Amino acid sequence: MEIIIQPTYAGLTEVAAEIIRDALLKKPSLVLGLATGSTPIGVYEALVQMHQTEGLDFSGVTTFNLDEYVGIPSDHSYSYHTFMETHLFNLINIPSENCHIPQSTAVGHAEFCERYEAAIVAAGGIDIQVLGIGKDGHIGFNEPSSSLGSRTRIKTLTRRTREANAPHFGGTVDAVPKMAITMGVGTIMEAKQCLLLAGGESKAEAIANAAEGPITAEVPASVLQMHPQTVAVLDEAAASQLKRIDYYKEVYANKLELLAQEG
Repeated sequence: MEIIIQPTYAGLTEVAAEIIRDALLKKPSLVLGLATGSTPIGVYEALVQMHQTEGLDFSGVTTFNLDEYVGIPSDHSYSYHTFMETHLFNLINIPSENCHIPQSTAVGHAEFCERYEAAIVAAGGIDIQVLGIGKDGHIGFNEPSSSLGSRTRIKTLTRRTREANAPHFGGTVDAVPKMAITMGVGTIMEAKQCLLLAGGESKAEAIANAAEGPITAEVPASVLQMHPQTVAVLDEAAASQLKRIDYYKEVYANKLELLAQEG
């Protein structure tokens, strides 16, 4: 796992957006796996800015979102459909038919999950999967104890996850849906590259467990240690509990020095 530590959240978003931009410039038909939540918002803002000022072209991009709540309509103000339209899709030139988000109803969900997995395969697989991390180490809505080989499916959300998302539902935990459709851990691991983002002290324990702890279903993000191309981009606060923080900084500084020499 490559760990990149930036002084601030702004630095985190800049580095992550540049990784996606560089990949898109090399492959205009890039397939992106996308995450929601507060952490990736700054990355999406940076990509929108690149589109508007640099002409970064998303017309050939295909996207697959990690998850969506079950039981709320797609036009609900707190659905992930609305989130993506607000923060990215309506602000870039990506065709709407190229944007895939799990359905928000439990009706026919098993068949839908199979089709979602098949659509990812048909698109050639995900090139970069953007990920956030929960305070308990979950990725997507794969809560602790999720199978590390799991596929797209419905999951029951823990109360801790629902409490974390309550501010988006008027501050009431009972208003947060109890279930969600999510890509599985195994699905996520099939992406060619995973881009894990974390900012703030509240994520420090989860990051330390995911990056330096044992690989365990109790911390689903820990499986990313087994992925050959995981890049974790963190701010100082999120990195604060890492035991080898100085080494990670040295590695990244040496990488930048080497790139400068080659450039």
